[in-house]
Amino acid sequence: MNFKNKTVVVTGANGGMGKVITERFLKEGAKVAALDLHVDELEVGKEDYLSQLLAIPANLTDEKQVTNAIQQAADFLGGRISILVNTLGIAQSATPIEEVTLDEWDKLMAVNMTSLFLVNKEVVKVMKTKGSGAITNIASIAAERPRPGLNAYVTSKGGAISFTKALAIELAEFNIRVNAINPGPSDTNMLGKFSPRGGDVNKVKEETFKQSVPLGQLVMPEDIAEAVLYLSSDQAKMVTGSVLNVDGGRGL
Repeated sequence: MNFKNKTVVVTGANGGMGKVITERFLKEGAKVAALDLHVDELEVGKEDYLSQLLAIPANLTDEKQVTNAIQQAADFLGGRISILVNTLGIAQSATPIEEVTLDEWDKLMAVNMTSLFLVNKEVVKVMKTKGSGAITNIASIAAERPRPGLNAYVTSKGGAISFTKALAIELAEFNIRVNAINPGPSDTNMLGKFSPRGGDVNKVKEETFKQSVPLGQLVMPEDIAEAVLYLSSDQAKMVTGSVLNVDGGRGL
C-alpha cells in the first residue's frame, strides 16, 4: 500500500483512534489534514511531519465551520482530497430510555450523525472534481449487536451504516468508494464512557467489554488503522458499500 501521493482528511483526529490513524497515514508518506474540536494532542510531535500535517480546530457539527475547515484542508492538500476517514464520535453512558434527555439525544446525534453528513457533503464536492476518492466512516459493532442502555448511540451508528451504503451507490458513478468499519470494544478512553453513570470504569472494561469479545481481548486503535489503510488503498479498488467488522468476533 503506497500513500506517498495521497491526500487525506481525518476527523476526530485528536482522539485515541483518530490519532493513530493520522499517524499511520503520515508514516506511509501521505499528506494529512487532521480535524477535531481540539487539536492539542496532534500538536505533540507535529515537528516530525511539518510539511505533511495540518491540524485544523473546528466544531464539525457547525455547517459554516465545516465548510471553512474543508476549504483549509483542500488548500493545504493542493486542491485534492483522495481519502476521507471519519472517526469523530461520542459515547453514551448506559442509560434507560426514560432517563435520556432530549439535549443528550440531540448532542449525540449532532456529533455522531450530523457531523458525518456535513463533512462528507463538503469533501465529496472536492472528490467529484477529480473523479475519484475513498471514504471510510467509523460506525460500531453495537449497531449490529446492541447493549442495553445505549439506545441513542446505537441509533446513531446504525444511521452511519445506512448513510455509508446510501453514499456508496450514489457516488459509484464518480469512482468514489464509501465503506464503513464496525469496531468492537476498543482500548481507548471512549470505552469507559459507556459505563453506567457512577460505575467502575475499569471493572466494566474488563468484566463486561473484554469478556464480550470471543478472541478474548479489546480491539486496539492500531487494528482499526490497518483496516482503514486497506479500505483506502488501491488494493480495495472494487470494495464499496461494505461494512467491515473489526471486533474480535463480538458481532457473532
